[in-house]
Amino acid sequence: FPPFILDRYPSWFAKPFPEFSAKMCAWATVVGGTWLMGECEVNDVPDMENGGKNQGVLVKRCRFLEESQCASICVNSCKLPTQNFFRRNMGLALTMTPDYETGECQFAYGKLPTEEEERGARETPCLMRCPSRGGMRSWHNGNGGEKEAWLEDLEALTKLNGMNENPAR
Repeated sequence: FPPFILDRYPSWFAKPFPEFSAKMCAWATVVGGTWLMGECEVNDVPDMENGGKNQGVLVKRCRFLEESQCASICVNSCKLPTQNFFRRNMGLALTMTPDYETGECQFAYGKLPTEEEERGARETPCLMRCPSRGGMRSWHNGNGGEKEAWLEDLEALTKLNGMNENPAR
């Protein structure tokens, strides 16, 4: 999105027209996201106050989940960041509900995830077919034991970047 649209989207669309905004985002997700996620379609979200007509997107077989085969990557690299992006940048609630058995993912625009849903997503057990055999779970939870090389590299880059921004140090 061009920055001027992202900056103004909450005040121009999401707050004054939340239902319209949810429908527009559902449509845009199907038009702009099929190449990334796989086949998807706009659908209704019946458990919403306003009926949720055309405020959902069903990803029929998520490529991200199918390729990663990892619930932790799904939750921490797709579900949570995408929900946070829509809430923080677009001013629009989004709940994503992956189905690890079928590979589907249901998007519900205009619906905030409950604390229970989020806790359940974070506690999803590793899939039997997960190639990391739980390694990504400990990495995402920050309890992988010894410090990883990538983390040391990131910290070094952060320090270097901080020095470049403040040359007076």
